[in-house]
Amino acid sequence: MKLHHRIESIRTRQDLASFVRALRADVQEHPEKWENATLDPFLESMAAWIDDMDGCFRNRGELVPEPPTWRLFGEILYAAGIYE
Repeated sequence: MKLHHRIESIRTRQDLASFVRALRADVQEHPEKWENATLDPFLESMAAWIDDMDGCFRNRGELVPEPPTWRLFGEILYAAGIYE
């Protein structure tokens, strides 16, 4: 299953831990597919996406989950790998 599809199934802390392991495996196996494959740009991108995520959710016709969910955290981590 592709990583972005796995986000939909994140419901629990254990689901998130499994997703993080899948992210790690993907960046190790396919670093060329990642916009931010090292920690410094990854963290910068994560902060930028968090700042901008209201617009992303609005474009999808959704509200940002309040309080944040395990799935939202997974979405943040995924986005940090590809957000420019």
